[in-house]
Amino acid sequence: MIKVLASSWALLLGMMLLQVGNGLQGTLLGVRGQLEGFSTFSMSIVMSGYFVGFLFGSRMAPEMIRRVGHVRVFAALGSLISAVLILYPVATHPIAWMAGRIVIGFCFSGVYVTAESWLNNAATNETRGQSLSLYMIVQMAGIVSAQGIMVLADPSGFVLFITSSVLVSIAFAPILLSISPTPAFDTTKPMSLLEIMRISPLGCVGMFLLGGVFSAQFGMAPVFGAEAGLSVGQISAFVSTFFIGALVLQYPVGWMSDRMDRRVLILATAVIGGVGALLGFVLGGYFTMLLVAGLMIGGVSNPLYALLIAYTNDFLEFDDMAAASGGMVFINGLGAVTGPLVTGWVMGQIGPRGFFLFIAVLLLAMAGYAAYRMTQRAAPSVEDTDSYAPVALGATPMAVEFAQEYAIETAQEEAALEEESKVTP
Repeated sequence: MIKVLASSWALLLGMMLLQVGNGLQGTLLGVRGQLEGFSTFSMSIVMSGYFVGFLFGSRMAPEMIRRVGHVRVFAALGSLISAVLILYPVATHPIAWMAGRIVIGFCFSGVYVTAESWLNNAATNETRGQSLSLYMIVQMAGIVSAQGIMVLADPSGFVLFITSSVLVSIAFAPILLSISPTPAFDTTKPMSLLEIMRISPLGCVGMFLLGGVFSAQFGMAPVFGAEAGLSVGQISAFVSTFFIGALVLQYPVGWMSDRMDRRVLILATAVIGGVGALLGFVLGGYFTMLLVAGLMIGGVSNPLYALLIAYTNDFLEFDDMAAASGGMVFINGLGAVTGPLVTGWVMGQIGPRGFFLFIAVLLLAMAGYAAYRMTQRAAPSVEDTDSYAPVALGATPMAVEFAQEYAIETAQEEAALEEESKVTP
């Protein structure tokens, strides 16, 4: 762990500050939109813009890096993020905010791809797992920390927008001033979506549904809080629970994943999240129950991301895992684009509680489909299901490929040791 921090502390610090800025602007827009009198559906369009930009950025960033290099892409996209964050309170109109969210989603995607390629280059076979864990932890810590900043200033003013812009600008300083020579950039050509669907129907359907869950909780949770009449402090605490739950349950779910039929675990975690969402729907008038619901939903939705990727890997050769991961991330992104739009429409029909109803429907539908798939083919041997690697929900294809490299290397090393133990008397 010390070795990883020594070689990558600047990158990890910068990424945490970026996540503070990103988490702050997401929550802030949800609260400010309500103060500006935007309708719930207008805010859902605004929030979906981030995922549209992120989806296209994940596909286009690699080519941008190949053409002009890591440093130029990193600096240019960072400058655009800071500019848009300052413009939000100046152009308070849903269309302007939607355009800004598209730009920010595109830029953050490109920034993540660039930073993740640096992190992957700095990692060795021995430190890759620790690098992944630290990267995910600093991302979650950044978003949770951002919620604490929300209560330090009036969301109707300019201070929080400026703070978010400053945090993003500062984040680039330690990275660009201390980063090692830029690595050669290459990504695996993704497998076709039809081929992935044929290999793992549950993996694909689950990833699409999970994209809707993720974008609802990341984009619409602040909107729900504002519409439900929560205070700024309560909204910040509520949003934090999703990510705290993810940190707490990521590793227990990962440990179980390599020791049982993953379809059973997918079904169980989806049911737990669905029940949590139903609790929020029925008992959302009690703030404590909102926190419990957020912990349950976030605690299962983030591990489900890595779990669905690992389940799909169970039916792939090592050489195909990285290729399939790009397609899986794209499927998740398609679900994420539609999530806020549908959530906003449901909330417009039945009120703020529609936020929880939408999430409950998606997670319980995933559980139902997992149960159906269990009747269609036998589970792989537990001895062969050891490719789970922790990765944050909403990660770019680069981060998922990074995680797959670690999972593949670990599985190959364990297989080699097992073969050696059989040969050695």
